Amino acid sequence: MTFTPGEALSAEEVEERVDSAIEENEVVLFMKGTRLMPQCGFSMRAVELLDQHRGEEFETVNVLDNLDAYREALSEYSGWETIPQTYVDGEFIGGSDILAEMEERDELESTLRTD
Repeated sequence: MTFTPGEALSAEEVEERVDSAIEENEVVLFMKGTRLMPQCGFSMRAVELLDQHRGEEFETVNVLDNLDAYREALSEYSGWETIPQTYVDGEFIGGSDILAEMEERDELESTLRTD
């Protein structure tokens, strides 16, 4: 799934992209920035944790160009407005703090397994 940087989208287009990203990917991270250039420490930490357990087998979506619209669309799924947000098999898992807590309890690897 590829999203063009700097692309201005309507709220409806963002909602459609959120829907398709969650439905079409086993693991997807909605984050500030890109996998190679996270734009906040929380997004960087989430990428590091997912990389550790999934390698390249997860999708990222940069929300910065349409941040308010993404927050609103994602809150429909999760009830959260904060970014980053991680979804596994369509289910909201949490942000970087939740991923880190799961890692500390040795639960993250099994949660990220989608087979």
